[in-house]
Amino acid sequence: MMALPGGRHLDSITLPGQRLHLMQVDSVQRWMEDLKLMTECECMCILQAKPISLEEDAQGDLILAGGPGPGDPLQLLLKRGWVISTELRRIGQKLAQDRWARVHSMSVRLTCHARSMVSEYSAVSRNSSKEMGQIEKLLMEKCSELLAVTERCLQVENEHVLKSMKACVSETLSMLGQHFGQLLELALTREVQALVRKIDASDNIYTTESTTGNLFSLTQEGAPLCRIIAKEGGVVALFKVCRQDTFRCLYPQALRTLASICCVEEGVHQLEKVDGVLCLADILTDDSHSEATRAEAAAVVAQVTSPHLPVTQHLSSFMESMEEIVTALVKLCQEASSGEVFLLASAALANITFFDTMACEMLLQLNAIRVLLEACSDKQRVDTPYTRDQIVTILANMSVLEQCASDIIQENGVQLIMGMLSEKPRSGTPAEVAACERVQQKAAVTLARLSRDPDVAREAVRLSCMSRLIELCRSPSERNSSDAVLVACLAALRRLAGVCPEGLQDSDFQQLIQPRLVDSFLLCSNMEESFV
Repeated sequence: MMALPGGRHLDSITLPGQRLHLMQVDSVQRWMEDLKLMTECECMCILQAKPISLEEDAQGDLILAGGPGPGDPLQLLLKRGWVISTELRRIGQKLAQDRWARVHSMSVRLTCHARSMVSEYSAVSRNSSKEMGQIEKLLMEKCSELLAVTERCLQVENEHVLKSMKACVSETLSMLGQHFGQLLELALTREVQALVRKIDASDNIYTTESTTGNLFSLTQEGAPLCRIIAKEGGVVALFKVCRQDTFRCLYPQALRTLASICCVEEGVHQLEKVDGVLCLADILTDDSHSEATRAEAAAVVAQVTSPHLPVTQHLSSFMESMEEIVTALVKLCQEASSGEVFLLASAALANITFFDTMACEMLLQLNAIRVLLEACSDKQRVDTPYTRDQIVTILANMSVLEQCASDIIQENGVQLIMGMLSEKPRSGTPAEVAACERVQQKAAVTLARLSRDPDVAREAVRLSCMSRLIELCRSPSERNSSDAVLVACLAALRRLAGVCPEGLQDSDFQQLIQPRLVDSFLLCSNMEESFV
């Protein structure tokens, strides 16, 4: 089960309000910057004294037109790195197709990009290390070797010889890619070290804000950079910021950066070493902090307790602070002024219920069911399937407790769960469709677990839950052809039928209840849309 939608648990959530606006602006800005890299290769071809390719896929060849500004080594590395990585991938594709002319012309361009990256970075960076110098030399040697061997391939017509040379080109390309990756990692590590030292040494709020913003931008480049930041002390430096009152206005920015870094295990390890959980607990339980600050702290908690990170199961410090963190998160859900704040707080709670079963008992004692179900009727707080995914995740995990059923009935929870079985996407985007599937699946799981209690089962039958479950089983479009939703609905239907069999028609009983579960599954998964 996923407590947060998408691959990266926090960054892939579609959020309302300011964060969504910022994400959209960043996407457009990134697209406009990337357009600069997409130009025809006439200038480079002429400089290399090569004819301009007439092949149709020559359009859109990559060169770095209008590079980063002077003194900006990080942007230079990222842009050049993106272009070279793309060229390496495309050369591999052309090599697989035996298009030797394109392989050679693209190898020429790749060599130019590699040479430019080395010379430009040397011009704007501090003194390079001996190790970097050695790798630069190896990289350029492999580029020359690639040029030589691909040029020889143009003169060869014998297919048997070309086949043996193809293996040589492939090996050279692989080694070139390794050297490029090593060089890029070393260079990026140097730049990250400089940023972390700057944050660590700064007592100026504007310098710290600017540098933390640069670090956050780097985290958006993917997991490899997050690992480098964690390894080079980024987590330690950011928690140092979060422990200084003079930087209170920077807490949200620092915490958001921490949440991004902690998408990798190395970030969680560093958080544990610096007692980061205790710092997060202090922020969450301190009402003098702004709601935005506490929401970003909740985002870090959601990230470090993600069930998709195996290291989170060994966060011993979290157990010590779990009760006060859970209490603070329930309060944040209850008082949330926006859907984004509620989403972050409920996502943290959802992940914690996977983290330890004691959390479910704590939530029960804190009347969390009432808080969550009341929020479902508040469109300001619960307005997307992503948020309902967090709520139904918590309910599903809490429903293993016997005393949960009475609270659900008391708060009209069965009716809300019934509504979640009809969750539909508004936009039709893959992420939203997947979120709706998870809501339907978990709603059915919750219903099946709660129906151990006869009172819940009778209430579900009274609300026509069985009819909706049958519809989800028989109509693939109602569940977006999801097998996970189908299995959950069959299980819930069988549980309800055990209590109230009179609610079923004979055909439903014979096809959905009487056979083995796997046979009913195969029958329903192969049904045509017109079958009723």
